[in-house]
Amino acid sequence: MASSQQQHGNYVPPPLPAVCVTKSVSVYPKSLHQHHHNPQQVEVSLSNLDRQCPMLMYLVFFYKNNNFVADHQLFDDLDSVFTSLRSGLEETLSVWYPAAGRLIPNGDHGKLNLWCNNKGAILVEAVTRAKISDLGDLSQYNEFFEKLVYKPVFNGNLAEMPLVVAQATKFGCGGYSIGIGTSHSLFDGPATYEFLRAWSSNSAIKRKIKLTTTNDHHQLHKPVHERGGIKTKSSPNNKLARAAAIDHLYELIKHAMMIDRNGGGLPEMGSLNYVLKTYHLSGAMIESLKRKVFDDHHQRRGNFSCSSFELVAAHLWKARVKTFGLRKEAMVCLQFAVDIRNKMEPPLPKGFSGNAYVLASVALTAGELEEGTHEAIVEKIKEAKNSINNDYVNAYIQALEGPQGNLPPLKELTLVSDWTRMPFHKVDFLSCEAAYASPLASPIPQVAYFMQNPSDLRGIDVRIGLFPQTVAAFSHYFLTNQQ
Repeated sequence: MASSQQQHGNYVPPPLPAVCVTKSVSVYPKSLHQHHHNPQQVEVSLSNLDRQCPMLMYLVFFYKNNNFVADHQLFDDLDSVFTSLRSGLEETLSVWYPAAGRLIPNGDHGKLNLWCNNKGAILVEAVTRAKISDLGDLSQYNEFFEKLVYKPVFNGNLAEMPLVVAQATKFGCGGYSIGIGTSHSLFDGPATYEFLRAWSSNSAIKRKIKLTTTNDHHQLHKPVHERGGIKTKSSPNNKLARAAAIDHLYELIKHAMMIDRNGGGLPEMGSLNYVLKTYHLSGAMIESLKRKVFDDHHQRRGNFSCSSFELVAAHLWKARVKTFGLRKEAMVCLQFAVDIRNKMEPPLPKGFSGNAYVLASVALTAGELEEGTHEAIVEKIKEAKNSINNDYVNAYIQALEGPQGNLPPLKELTLVSDWTRMPFHKVDFLSCEAAYASPLASPIPQVAYFMQNPSDLRGIDVRIGLFPQTVAAFSHYFLTNQQ
């Protein structure tokens, strides 16, 4: 069996010093949530969007000691930092009370719901003699990052699995990492960002140093935990509404199964070897690509505009499909997450804390994608994004009613998730921005995550899982072959 280092395919430097756990505690809400007559027995009925992935998703925040804006003595004592994080989490769980609960199957239909039983989160303290500088480029995945998060032992019973776990690790250089895992059934990306910002704002360290300003001016909204606004509703005006992402995915899987000649079925995503790579597209590179696209357009007609996300998504799709050298007649698909908080009728309330995204989808043949201009692909992406409305969302959620299997590996499918509006590095647990906030491998490692780069706010960091044998070709097409 290949080692985990080989699975991710990243260069592994000489072994770093061990990470030693020194404390582990359960953290409970400071004040129990009061709900009718039974404050500890509140069941939140989840939507099908919430139930897709009950696994913990991990982020590791790195804070270098030379970035601390307050008295360094506050950070010299690990116990003080740990106590600050603990008190802040207790305060936060009082408002974000589902995060202290557990997932349970409903007795009537067996589907997962959220039981707000105040079982608590887990907070771990750890130390290492390693220095943050020993880790090199923090934007690149490093196997050592896996030691900076707490991974509960899972015995198959989700009712015993905490929904929020965290580990504060002090490095030999005086810096810290804070590794946090949150259940995807609890929060989507925007809700996770709001939860972490609330936690950091409740930190005792912030209160001690009396910070009156922050680099993140995004307003905190009171969370709304009720999921009723996103349940499937009948659509009398359009009973034949379809979700393109679901239809396209079924087509891709059907074609892949037809091509598979071995009779053993397609392997699951987790059984394959992936290299987790981060590509930094600087603001200058994105502007250069935009100019090329705009210049080509102006030679033909009128005005053309697009977002950085739309252009980079189109560029990545072309590069990834070209890397695989697929047949020109093969169907290829780009799917990307769209926040539906303002797409619903009526819109979801501000502060909605559940999963509120669906996948939009564009399908072409590999030949059409290769021959198409960036402008043409961007227009397809815009059309797919604009197609997301109440009927689409209802059709998407309804399609998730059936049994859900693991997604097989599909070279024809390119998946993108946009995190650029969630600058996680600005979550200032220790009075300063993180040097970097690094996601660990997700259950579907080939998803491309678009993230802000802390040192280049106009640029985009693209984290993607690739097959080892495709890294060189993809890097060439993505970074150097821009048209």
